[in-house]
Amino acid sequence: MSDRIAIISDIHGNRHALEAVRRAIRQASVSRTWCLGDMVGYGAHPAECLRVCVTESERCIAGNHDLAAAGRVRAEQFTPHARAAIEWTRTRLDRNSLDRLMALEPEDPDGEVAMFHASPRDPIWEYVINGDQARAAFDAHPARIMLIGHTHLAGAWRLGEDGRLDGGLVRGEETISIESGRWLINPGSVGQPRDLDPRASWAILDLEALTLRFRRTPYDVPGAQNAIQVAGLPAELGARLAEGR
Repeated sequence: MSDRIAIISDIHGNRHALEAVRRAIRQASVSRTWCLGDMVGYGAHPAECLRVCVTESERCIAGNHDLAAAGRVRAEQFTPHARAAIEWTRTRLDRNSLDRLMALEPEDPDGEVAMFHASPRDPIWEYVINGDQARAAFDAHPARIMLIGHTHLAGAWRLGEDGRLDGGLVRGEETISIESGRWLINPGSVGQPRDLDPRASWAILDLEALTLRFRRTPYDVPGAQNAIQVAGLPAELGARLAEGR
C-alpha cells in the first residue's frame, strides 16, 4: 500500500472544486485519500460531494455542517447564511445520504495519525488558528501527527521535544519535513478557502518520506457560483468563492 495520502477537508458541496482536486490527486499518482469532514453545506452539490468523499476516502469523518445536515447538531448554532444552506441541504439528501452522515463521527483519534474535524479538545467546534490553540491541541492528544480542518486555513505547527512550538498558517504551495517532533496539520479547504486565495487547498502526506506538501488547485469558480445561484442559495455564498474568503 502506498504511503502517500491526499488530505482533503471542507469541501462544502463544491463539486467543481472537488473534481479539480480529484484530477490533481490522480495526476500526482496518489491513490489514497483521507477526508476531514464538512462535505456538505454552502455549496450546490451536497449529495454528490458526500458520495464521492465517503466512497473514495480510506478514512472519512464528519464536520459540523455534516452533523447539522443530519440533525445531530442544531442549525440555530450557525450564521444565517450557513443555516439557510443547511436547511436547503437537508432537502437535497436522500435516505442513503443521511445514513452515510449518521454513520460518521467528527473524529478518528486512533493510530499513528489522528484525525479531528476541528480539534482534539473539541472535534466539532474549536478553531485552531494560533500557537496557543495549537499547544492546547497537543496537550489534549498524544498522537505524533494530528490532522484537523474546520478553519478553511492551511497550517502546520511543530512541537519539539524541548517543548518549543514552531509553525503557523501556510500560504500557497509548500513542502515541509515532518521527520522530527509532533505535528498538527490543517490542509485548508477544498471548497471554500478563506485565505484570500480562491484556489482549492489540500495536502499530500507522505508517511515514508515524512514530508507534507501543501497544494493549491485552480477550479471553475464561475461554474460553482452559477450552481449556487441556480439552487437559490444566498448570493454571498457564491460571491465569496472568487475572493477566497
